[in-house]
Amino acid sequence: MNKIAVSILNCDFGNLNREVDIINRSDAEWFHLDIMDGVFVPNISFGFPVIQAVKNKATKPLDVHLMIASPDRYVKDFKSVGADLLTVHYETCPHLHRTVQSIKREGMKAGVALNPHSSVSVLEDIVADVDLVLLMSVNPGFGGQAYIENSYNISPRLHLPL
Repeated sequence: MNKIAVSILNCDFGNLNREVDIINRSDAEWFHLDIMDGVFVPNISFGFPVIQAVKNKATKPLDVHLMIASPDRYVKDFKSVGADLLTVHYETCPHLHRTVQSIKREGMKAGVALNPHSSVSVLEDIVADVDLVLLMSVNPGFGGQAYIENSYNISPRLHLPL
């Protein structure tokens, strides 16, 4: 099942209410919020106050994509500001099953993202436990990058029952 999730990464934050209204009126099913920490990725985006502001105005679920180091430390915090779905990177979670369980325990849907260089085979032991898989088609950290053509070549041996 495919969903359209509109990213707010490049929105006009000086007119956040207007930007959220545009997405509310669109055919998109979710808001997509890219959270970057300057550690896991070389850029910083926004944090809890912006997520809370979007949640207060949004009429659709918030799909929060964490491009941060040690995401386990913040699962409850992201739930408290309104995340409905929390996606963590395989590359940042040494105990991925524990992280996914923690997200679900907080009442959110759990997603796992993979960087373009990571093999989808690493998902074989976790895919049945997650609600979403995000295969990055650019290196995480910056918007507007060129699409990595090989991103769509998924191993035929991996069955994603999502």
